[in-house]
Amino acid sequence: MITLATEIDRQKSSSKKLLKIGEVAKQTDVEVGTIRYYESLGLLIPIERSDNGYRYYDDEAIERLKFIKKAQSLRFSLAEIHQVLGVRSSGSPACPIVKGLLKQKIAGLEQQIELMKEMKQELEAYQSRWESRPLDNPSGKDLCSMIGEVIDRDLPTHQSRSVG
Repeated sequence: MITLATEIDRQKSSSKKLLKIGEVAKQTDVEVGTIRYYESLGLLIPIERSDNGYRYYDDEAIERLKFIKKAQSLRFSLAEIHQVLGVRSSGSPACPIVKGLLKQKIAGLEQQIELMKEMKQELEAYQSRWESRPLDNPSGKDLCSMIGEVIDRDLPTHQSRSVG
């Protein structure tokens, strides 16, 4: 009778070497807990699981983890990475999805840059107004009178999202 452990041992000795999770972690510089988390999200699937619960991975898993790390370095979320991997697993080309996601990320960054420029101008305006002001009297009731002078219209508003 051939058991799963026997089959795994046979495959390990063949040209297609299977690796335990710790070996994969060392080769990819990804923590074991992170690999398990990726597995729980469906980003990575062990090729085999032994009777004693050991996870075994092949070289494709190593490449997938490297892809995940590179995609994360480009600020792709795990959900976006899952989407790309799903498209690729279905046999479709993933690059069109990646291009679309990159376009969205660039647009988001441009919007953030504009907001940051506006915020910088606002802070510079306050700094200019407050430059000649004397320091607070420590016995005063305000923590900092300059902050106390920020009028409500200058405060950012947080609009609640309606559920619907």
